[in-house]
Amino acid sequence: MAGTDETHLDDLRDEYRDAQPPAAPARGARRGRAPAPQAAPLAPREFARYCWRQLTSMRTALFLLMLLAVAAVPGSTFPQEGNDPAGVAQWMADHPTAGPWVERLQGFHVYSSVWFSAIYLLLFISLIGCVVPRVGVHARALRSKPPRTPARLDRLPEHRAAVLDAPPAEVLDAARSVLRGRVEVRPEGGGGGGSVAAERGHHRETGNLLFHLSLLGLLFAVASSSLFSYSGQRLVVEGGTTVGTTFDSFTSGAGADVGDVPPFTLELDSMDVAFEAQQTSQIGEPRRFAANVTITDAPGEQPREETIRVNHPAKVDGTQISLSGNGYAPVIVVRDGQGNVVQDGATPFLPQTGNYDSTGVVKVPDAVDAAGEPVQIGLSGVFLPSATVDATGSPVSGFPDLANPVLVMQAFTGDLGLDDGVAQNVYELADEGLTQVLDEQGSPFAIRLRPGETVELPDGLGTVSFEGVQRYASFDVRSTPGQSAALVFSLLGTTGLVLSLFLPRRRLWVRVRPAPAGAGSAVEVAGLARGNDAGLAFEVDGALQRLRAALGEPDASPPPARVGDDGREHQRDDDRDEREARAGSRAEEGR
Repeated sequence: MAGTDETHLDDLRDEYRDAQPPAAPARGARRGRAPAPQAAPLAPREFARYCWRQLTSMRTALFLLMLLAVAAVPGSTFPQEGNDPAGVAQWMADHPTAGPWVERLQGFHVYSSVWFSAIYLLLFISLIGCVVPRVGVHARALRSKPPRTPARLDRLPEHRAAVLDAPPAEVLDAARSVLRGRVEVRPEGGGGGGSVAAERGHHRETGNLLFHLSLLGLLFAVASSSLFSYSGQRLVVEGGTTVGTTFDSFTSGAGADVGDVPPFTLELDSMDVAFEAQQTSQIGEPRRFAANVTITDAPGEQPREETIRVNHPAKVDGTQISLSGNGYAPVIVVRDGQGNVVQDGATPFLPQTGNYDSTGVVKVPDAVDAAGEPVQIGLSGVFLPSATVDATGSPVSGFPDLANPVLVMQAFTGDLGLDDGVAQNVYELADEGLTQVLDEQGSPFAIRLRPGETVELPDGLGTVSFEGVQRYASFDVRSTPGQSAALVFSLLGTTGLVLSLFLPRRRLWVRVRPAPAGAGSAVEVAGLARGNDAGLAFEVDGALQRLRAALGEPDASPPPARVGDDGREHQRDDDRDEREARAGSRAEEGR
């Protein structure tokens, strides 16, 4: 039978197809197949409008936000040219094949690359086109009247009915005073009846818009900070002075340079440093770091004394001067083979451990030996503020403060590369092309000095003296113009998110009619919420209770229902039990 029915349906389809007039085939279309309908091409203006709608949709904005997060990953994977140029050079040397490709793809300056900037700009446009129109719609909604009163309030999710002794006009006035939000009284029918409509929770959408606008502001603040911020580092020894345009290293955004730094002058008067020396479990832990400085904001202005501590920077015209590090600078005096002083001053050594085992170098390019021949001398070693030996017998520092200062170095001769025109790290000695100075036994000549001691170098190279120790401080001069704005927008965004999540959107209506008995008023209170709102029942019950209290009538309503209970749960349970009992009785009669 099934096969016969299908055959009959196929015959009917064939007869219907044969009865239709044949359609002229389109040029280039396959013979025997009807051409698919073609949509009319969009005009340029329509196509532009279509592209704009796609770009400004919330779905596109979320996609671009996710894409921006993914695009930022290479910035933390590869060293960046603006922050770590030495790391970029090292990465290029370690990856000779992949390095040029990463450079072509702008992987070493991701955050200023064309593709990252394009994503950032598209996200800006998408958010602006998505949020700004909603602001106008919401502004009109705030000025609009509450929605009209439904004809059947008993069909709403929450509905209460009561009979009050007060006349309808008095009940309407009381309802207008007890309802919250935007309230409007509307007359209905005759006999003084009417309804009161109230709506609250419009600021839920306000919070939503505030969150998205704050996100826009946050993106703008981050972009401005990236464009116009700068950061410079400068190491200053006690008694030394630096100016605002001289840095050991300097990085800035595309819209800033070293000329934007205020022309201040900073003199490091002294360092106030203390370490824990009593508690055995925390011995050597830092307890106090402070730099006492004298700052002149601009040439010709009155100097002022400041104390810069960790997380307590000094400020010059909005630029922060922070204390980023400290260490020791041994005062080393080098005399060449002719007795001439070719090096005299404090040489900063960089800490490598928590006990301030510090490394440093001294480069002497203009010395002569005892025979009067030019020679370049390089000294490389470590400074130990509290010298001791470890389990292997190697010299180490046992405490970060100055308890037993010792300077241990080795000497080299040869071309230091200072005349090659290539930038060098002043804290490292490139030993390629250098010859280590040996002692009489052919072993590396070891220099081990305490303050006030002098050692004579072999081969008539001269002498090295350790005169004393000074402290130094590393300062970070930084300006981030968008930092305060980013904080403000972050707080506003958090506030908007809290409002959009926890502020309920509810509508309440109170309808008042003359009581059927002729005295008093018949009152209906109903509520409607957007989405699931467990507190709507409490809101309706509370409105009816406040209405009774405003009229001075006793509260005869049942206690408020539990969350999720609309006051009819028990009735539905009783009805279900009754239906189950009837079904059981019919089944018993059938057996």
